[in-house]
Order: sequence, then C-alpha cells, then structure tokens
Amino acid sequence: MNGTGRGCGRGGTALPAGVHPLVSALMFSAGLLGNLLALGLLLHGRRGHRQRPPALFHVLVLALVVTDLLGTCSVSPFVLASYHHNLTLNALARGGHICLYFGFAMSFFGLATMLILFTMALERCLALGQPYFYERFLSPRTGLVALPTIYTFSAAFCSLPLVGFGRYVQYCPGTWCFIQMHLDNHHGGREAAGLNVTFSLLYATLLLFLILAVLLCNLSVIVNLARMHRRGQRTRRMATLEQPRAASGCGRRMFSMAEEIDHLLLLSIMTITFVICSLPFTIRAYMNKFSKEEGHDWDLLALRFLSINSIIDPWVFAILRPPVLRLLRSVLCCQVTPTTLDSRTASPAKAKLAARLEPCGQ
Repeated sequence: MNGTGRGCGRGGTALPAGVHPLVSALMFSAGLLGNLLALGLLLHGRRGHRQRPPALFHVLVLALVVTDLLGTCSVSPFVLASYHHNLTLNALARGGHICLYFGFAMSFFGLATMLILFTMALERCLALGQPYFYERFLSPRTGLVALPTIYTFSAAFCSLPLVGFGRYVQYCPGTWCFIQMHLDNHHGGREAAGLNVTFSLLYATLLLFLILAVLLCNLSVIVNLARMHRRGQRTRRMATLEQPRAASGCGRRMFSMAEEIDHLLLLSIMTITFVICSLPFTIRAYMNKFSKEEGHDWDLLALRFLSINSIIDPWVFAILRPPVLRLLRSVLCCQVTPTTLDSRTASPAKAKLAARLEPCGQ
C-alpha cells in the first residue's frame, strides 16, 4: 500500500546526478497553457449561443478539458518541487504520502480521461446509429449523470492499491510514482507481489478495452456517415434538378452532416493521440509481467507518454477550430462529387444551389 520506492529510488533521498527539470517544466507549461487556451475558446464560443443549450458532445468536451487541466495541475508541481529540492518524491514527505497521492492522481486522471473519450465516441455512435433512442433518452443533462459516474468509478478503481490490491511505487529518477509493474518479492512476499502486478495488468487491460471500444464506435460513426452521404447525394440530385425551391430542408440536413463530420474528425484525432500515448504503458505492463529485467528508462518513457495525453488533447481542440475542420473536410470528402459533375450541365442557379447543399462546403 505504501509509496516506497524500488530500484534506483530505494536507497537514497537525493535525485541521481545529471537529471534536469527541463522536460518536466516544458510539459507542465505546455499542458497548462493548452488547457487554459482550450477552456477559454470553449467558454468564448458559448457566448454567442446562450439562448441554445449546449449539446451533450460539447458538455463532454468541456469536461475533458477541465479533467486534463486538473490532472496537469495536480501532479506537475510535485515533480518541479522534487527537482527544486533535489529530493525524491518519497523524501519530500514522511511515509511516502506524496508518492501515494502522485500515483493515485496519475492513474485516476488517465482513466477518467479515457472514459470521457469513450463516452464522447459512444454519444456520437448513438446519435447517428440510434437517432430515435438518442432523441428520447439522451440530452445535455445526461452529462450531469455520466460525468459523476465516470469520476466515481475511476476513483474507486484507482483506490484499490490503497487497500492492498496493487501498489503505487516510485520510479526512476525519483520524480514519478505510479502503479507497480514489476514483481518485487522484497515487499510483502511473493503472493503480495503477484497481486500488485495483477492490478497493473488489470489497469492496462481496461485501457486497452476502452481503446478498442472507442475505435469500434468511431468505425460505426464512419459507416453511418457514409450512408448519410449516399442518401444525401440522391436527395441533392433530386432537389437540384427537380425542385430547387424545396431544398431548404435538405440544406439543413447537409449542415447537420457537416457538423457530424467535424465531430468525427475531432474525436478521431483525439483517439489517435490517446492510442499513441497509452500503448507504451500497456505494452510495458504486459512485458514486465513476463520479464524479470527492470528497464527503468523504458518505464519512465511509458509514463511520460501516458502523461503527454493530457497535454496534447487541449492543443488538438485549440488547433482544430471550425476553419481548419472545414479545410480537412474538403480535403477528405470533397475532391470529386456527383453534385460537382451534375453542376457542369445544370443551369447556373442550380449549380449554385448544389454547391450550397454540399456538406463539405459548409
């Protein structure tokens, strides 16, 4: 249960010679600035839509940014304090309480972030795949139920090492604490060491399951968008050639599809970043289960990748503003369309209407 160190951090209280706080300081600065920027953009975007309640997807995006911000601010100051005092996290306070807190915070915010991302992907999947169920049972208020559930589950799951199932330990160079991933027969015997490693495998497996679930939800969204696009092509062709004046409803549907594509692009890029950031830890957890060699450098690299996710997410949102999303949409799905081909032979008025109804041109 306690946060004692292992490996390079077991015998001393001072940090190893030659370690520098530059990487940690840059990570903290980038995470803090990115999350504050993303939060400001979200709140500023709501000023023009005060009369309209926020969509559930936007509520979840806001929750993701706030969670990343809290995660960055809750652990990074202790890393900088460790470098400033030239002391390991265990040495900063008696009893290893800071190490326990650090390990719990890292695992909690990492799991909560992935659960929110999964909820975002599931929300988009239901919105397109089960529209009647979505309209009847889901609303922005659903986020007020889903988010406390996510935080409660994450807190309960990550508290298991505090009650004996699993263990938070210090990692080299003494500025990181996280779930124990190696067998350590010196602490509590072989049976306790096996339980500690089992928890790390359970955590890694849960992350892997969430990654696969998000990918499946995104794949379902892509399939549904492709069906919408094919139906929209037929609708636009009929509206352009037969009833130009009756196409306002079609235009609203095309705008809705363009918005769905924007959500998919944002969600897909955030999913890719999480996969890249989470897989190193997942791989290391399984490798350490079956390997007796302790690769401290690889463990540190995996933990840094895991913590980088909360830094990248807000910058993805800040960079992918509507103009950038429109550009990506036009590149991905509007190189050649039947509407464009039809507009070559249609009248100028009909061609203009077809361009207006094209979802990638919104």
